Amino acid sequence: MNTKLLEPFRLGPLTLPNRFVMAPLTRNRATAGMVPGPLAVEYYGQRATAGLLISEASQVSQQGQGYQDTPGIYSREQVAGWRKVTDRVHERGGRIFLQLWHVGRISHTSLQPDNGAPVAPSAIAAKGKTYANNAFIDYSEPRALALEEIPGIIESFRRGAANAIEAGFDGVEVHGANGYLLDQFARDGSNKRTDAYGGSIENRARLMLEVAKAVSAEAGRERTGIRISPVSPTQDIFDSNPQPLFDYIVDGLNALKLTYLHVVEGSTGGPRDIAPFDYGSLRKRFGGAYIANNGYDFELAERMLAANAADLIAFGKPFIANPDLVERLEKGAPLNTPDKSTFYGGGAKGYTDYPVLGEALDAAQ
Repeated sequence: MNTKLLEPFRLGPLTLPNRFVMAPLTRNRATAGMVPGPLAVEYYGQRATAGLLISEASQVSQQGQGYQDTPGIYSREQVAGWRKVTDRVHERGGRIFLQLWHVGRISHTSLQPDNGAPVAPSAIAAKGKTYANNAFIDYSEPRALALEEIPGIIESFRRGAANAIEAGFDGVEVHGANGYLLDQFARDGSNKRTDAYGGSIENRARLMLEVAKAVSAEAGRERTGIRISPVSPTQDIFDSNPQPLFDYIVDGLNALKLTYLHVVEGSTGGPRDIAPFDYGSLRKRFGGAYIANNGYDFELAERMLAANAADLIAFGKPFIANPDLVERLEKGAPLNTPDKSTFYGGGAKGYTDYPVLGEALDAAQ
């Protein structure tokens, strides 16, 4: 099939064989110690034909954890577990970045060090529930980070980046989206600070830009990307005027010369047109690659690439159910339907047991 999705793309030092990106997908299947286990090795290895894999979000510290059984990137055991994943992906000719995560207030005391309160820019609880102790429970009331704690947050991201490179990842993605800590600082609905990290756009953007600078200095700017979601309301997040905020943020990211900007367009996992926003403004402001994300099918992806509105397209749910998504587009084959009941937690079912094309044909005979 003649489609731009199947054309190669140069991303920093990497040559991607196609423009498919597997989006970071939380699957809640880490083993004891928040270590990715053998199933994760198989899962990522199965999907290595994507131009680029982005791992599920991985907390940079225990404080950064917000859900049960999500992997970390702060212990030696976690680094060793991830090394098995990257080895398998590379054996199969793939390329993989790790997504660095701190959830901020989107957590519960039972997941925090010494059962403490989650941290946030301001002591404002988010509405919603997390999954911990095998149950859905309300997010805990957070405490505001003290000014003197913020260098430690930045350091945890830097250390996470160093650990990811040690674990064999080709690069890292800073998670600045979806209502997690860096997004909480950026948006005025969750940030009511009056110090150097609150108030003006410049102050609210400061932590995201400082983290991106520290991470790119550690991993290399050509191996560092970042994800943002300018208008997504997920995790009870909002901003009164997102366009100038994210234009400013992207100008700052462009100055750092990061390798890509990964943008969730619209509401994460929901409507693309939830609020007016000029994504083309971000595209123009950023000199690196633009990864478009949210609700893309092959047709919409092709239109965006043909219009030069994006360089790469991230697919989420299609990759959950179709480890051979690239081959299915090449051959015009139908797609497996994802089983939502197995998205989060569990074992191999709904994780590593989706059939590839040959298996599907054998089963049909």
